[in-house]
Amino acid sequence: MLKTVNPATGQEIARYTELSLAQIEERLASAQKTFTRWRQEPLQTRASLLHRLAGAFEEHKEKLARQATMEMGKTYLSALAEVEKCIACFRHYAKEGPAMLQDKAYGLSNGGQAEIKFLPLGPILAIMPWNFPYWQVVRFLAPAILAGNVGLLKHASIVQGTAAMIEEMTLAADAPPGLFQNLAIGSKAVARIIDDPRVAAVTLTGSENAGSAVAAQAGRQLKKVVLELGGSDPFIVMPSADFDKALKQAVTARIQNTGQSCICGKRMIVHADIYDRFQEEFIAAMRAVKAGDPMDVASDMGPLSSTAQRDTVLQQLEEAKRQGAKLDGGKALPGPGAFMSAGVLTGLPEGSAFLQEEVFGPVAMLFRVRNIDEAIRIANDIPYGLGSSIWTEDKAEQTRFINEIEAGMTAINQMLVSSPEAPFGGIKRSGHGRELGTYGLHEFMNLKTVLRPGS
Repeated sequence: MLKTVNPATGQEIARYTELSLAQIEERLASAQKTFTRWRQEPLQTRASLLHRLAGAFEEHKEKLARQATMEMGKTYLSALAEVEKCIACFRHYAKEGPAMLQDKAYGLSNGGQAEIKFLPLGPILAIMPWNFPYWQVVRFLAPAILAGNVGLLKHASIVQGTAAMIEEMTLAADAPPGLFQNLAIGSKAVARIIDDPRVAAVTLTGSENAGSAVAAQAGRQLKKVVLELGGSDPFIVMPSADFDKALKQAVTARIQNTGQSCICGKRMIVHADIYDRFQEEFIAAMRAVKAGDPMDVASDMGPLSSTAQRDTVLQQLEEAKRQGAKLDGGKALPGPGAFMSAGVLTGLPEGSAFLQEEVFGPVAMLFRVRNIDEAIRIANDIPYGLGSSIWTEDKAEQTRFINEIEAGMTAINQMLVSSPEAPFGGIKRSGHGRELGTYGLHEFMNLKTVLRPGS
């Protein structure tokens, strides 16, 4: 059984029976059957479905948001914003996507011509986490549908109600049966599905360990994989930055989704000229963060996704202190639920093993640097390379940060966020491949070259 629990109260919500092998086979057969038809549908038919999906999400957005809040604890306002982002993603690909899939022609040196066509691959297995339970799925699903592929979802066990609602929305939008199916399964069933010849490719958002295991399994079958894994993003503030804006965004970045976001700044790297002021005001702002009922609009953040996740973060903080760090805040809060206070770690020694970990909770690390060279060195001194946020008005500094920070994304004078229009993904141990934008649409397609002789 897969069990969902409200992390704000600790009370069980529901239990879901895992699919049997026979039921998994039925869904794989349905996916393959639907793919053979869906791939032949005109682009405008596929785009029309995306418009209808946007409408279904719009019509039911309050219900969808409440489900996410109840299952994984994010504030209701942030859950609403997540659903609205999904709506924007559907509409973006419906409007702009067909142009991204038009055939292209090139002249060849021998007088002939090469044509490039984008063709679908087949059923795509998506293995998705709980932290953005709608957005993580939709940023795979929208381009997959437009590409002519079909989707199979293995969602995190703690958001099975949310997963079922996504499938419900596709049916409400009159999607063909089998176009998108939620698989209520545990992790042990994944390998068999990856091995199945009907599954063309795999996309995973999750932990480094999960990504490594899935990549190895898919590699044995020579199947395409896109991985979006962990991050410990630098948030660098230089003397020329708009101090007040940078400070405010640093707090927002760290407590967004109760700190359970891969791409928001976790390591605040601040120039010595402004460090003392930044430390004082940042700690004060983090102390003022209100953790409370996620349905209450006055709450800045809700609980962590589970008591197990909170305990993991608390154990990490104890280890950081053993390695020489000083912790302000970052405590379990009394009462029911997986609540904790926002926290700040200072004084972590360079080379600390703790710096090689991702802290998936509302705790920031603060570092003082003397110059841009030191800022870049500390920014890169981790195994991850997902995102980064740099704050400086100096154009030369901006150029160096863009070119030298080892990350798939860099935001300048703003908090890093994902957008349907821009490619999303990392390097190093943060994964490979891209989601979103034109490049995300093309990831799970056969880029076929057609050669024709000259006239």
